[in-house]
Amino acid sequence: MAGHGTQEHPHGADRLCEAGDRVYSRAVRRGRVSRVDADQVPCLLELALLHPDPDDMDWLVPTSPQEVMTRLLRGVYDEVSSSQRRVGSAVAAFEWYAGLGPSAQQAGGAEGTALRVLDGLSRIQAAMDEATDACTTEVLTVQPGGIRPEHELTEGLHRALALRGRGVRMRDLYTHVARHGQGLLNYLELMGGSVEARTLDEVIDRLILFDRTVAFIPANADRTLALELRHPALVEYLVTVFERLWRLAIPLTAPLPDTGIEGISHREQSIAALLAEGHQDAVIAERLGISVRTCRAHIARLSETLGAASRTQLGVRIAQVGLDAPRQPADATPVTLPGQESPTAR
Repeated sequence: MAGHGTQEHPHGADRLCEAGDRVYSRAVRRGRVSRVDADQVPCLLELALLHPDPDDMDWLVPTSPQEVMTRLLRGVYDEVSSSQRRVGSAVAAFEWYAGLGPSAQQAGGAEGTALRVLDGLSRIQAAMDEATDACTTEVLTVQPGGIRPEHELTEGLHRALALRGRGVRMRDLYTHVARHGQGLLNYLELMGGSVEARTLDEVIDRLILFDRTVAFIPANADRTLALELRHPALVEYLVTVFERLWRLAIPLTAPLPDTGIEGISHREQSIAALLAEGHQDAVIAERLGISVRTCRAHIARLSETLGAASRTQLGVRIAQVGLDAPRQPADATPVTLPGQESPTAR
């Protein structure tokens, strides 16, 4: 929003100016501030951190910190999702234009070095081995899906051990569901301190980055086709996506934060947020790395816990207790569910 306040306070809700921080902190502590006190910080109104008190228009009440955090996390997630779509469009366009040139019709090594299409598992493995041999500093990976099958972990173990032997640092991103796989825990124990792992509710599709110079991404659903990317702009873009996800992720050795809502697990809160966005069971299951059957079992438990007799009523209950938002901080005030003696805290 343009205006006088924006010009004086060019910042977002994640980095308030000194005056804005002072007034918003006072509003959170006391429950409200007068309009006169807020005149010096129009940015708080423009960023929707303060809004009029419906009982007394001379006062302003603060938007809850949990709601502000939810808004910021949604913005970051939307930005990362948009980045992923743009990368896919850029790769598709590059491949199409590359096919127009006469060199694309020649046999043999006619592909450019900026992008290679790797057709078949043997060719993908060979390219990965080549990148592993050349890697000297860092490997970043995103591993979607749920619990990692033993054969997947075994396939890449020789590369991981070779990297560890050369002192290469590795960072891996998984979904929260992967925490329950004993194979992954055994793998991380074997690798020792050379691998750092974190988890999220959901991640992007598979991504492997070597030394921030070459990236591998799948090019079809069954992963028998892959793209090897060496264009600096594309690789840098993927590194940015990874780093933003990494900052949001939780270390594998740390417990998942409490939802702040009595009787609701972290995974159920994730499912509830996706239900609130209108996603079907199969889509939710895929994004969280669980089976459709497991997903529906969690939905049934949510309905029972929230006292919902139908899918429509479940959506209403989810909104009432704030489950339509991403996870709250671990020290958030617990929410009492409808039907319990104390009123619902929002």
